[in-house]
Parts: sequence; C-alpha cells; structure tokens
Amino acid sequence: MAKYLLLKHYRGAPAPVNDVPMDRWTPEEISAHVRYMQDFAARLERTGEFVDSQALAPEGTFVRYDGEGRPPVTDGPFAETKDLIAGWMVIDVDSRERAVELAGELSAAPGSGGKPIHEWLEVRPFLTAHPPTTE
Repeated sequence: MAKYLLLKHYRGAPAPVNDVPMDRWTPEEISAHVRYMQDFAARLERTGEFVDSQALAPEGTFVRYDGEGRPPVTDGPFAETKDLIAGWMVIDVDSRERAVELAGELSAAPGSGGKPIHEWLEVRPFLTAHPPTTE
C-alpha cells in the first residue's frame, strides 16, 4: 500500500467545469457537497483506503524562525497561498492508478446547482525514502 495526498485547491489549478465559487453556493448546495465528501470518506474507511481528511479555513499566516532569542517572524496572510489550498484527503491504496481513480471520483462532488464540480485535484505520493543527495 502507498499513501497519496489528494489536494483540493481554491485557486491555482485549472478552472473546474462547474466554476462557481463556494461562497456563492446556497446552504443546501454546501450541505450536499459536504455530505458527498463524508460519504466518499466513509466508503474508503470500509475498504481500508482512508487515512484522514480535513478542510482548511481560508485564513493563514506564514511563520519562520528568526534566530536565537528572537520572536518568530510572521508575514501574511499571503492570499496567493491561503486561497490555493482548500483541503486534503490522505488515502492508502495499492497503486497510483487507484489513487488517480479515486481522485477522479472525488472531483465529481456536487457544487452549484447540484451539478458535479469536476474540479482538478492534485495527486501526490508520500515520500517513502530520502531523496538522493547531490554533492
């Protein structure tokens, strides 16, 4: 089994077919979308392929270490980044092909008008070994 991250984007990926921003959806449309995501995760829990998932709030801050005895430096929020990542799901599947198959299915979650979004999802494998060093 291999773990994959299915990454949902607010922006930054190609536009989905049903390209109506979530902040313009009705409460019923949002509920249907969330229910689809929960049902999808529940099905993967039954097959042993689900690891975890989370939706992310739109606000965020970048933080970095600025030296011994100094407070962390914060800058942001950076709209170009915080608006990119909407949420994620981690799956543990037998193959990359299965990860792609599941991402395609997840992409069909309903959106505005109850129609599938057909959003683009980023599929990224977990790093299982240290990358080679270049010396």
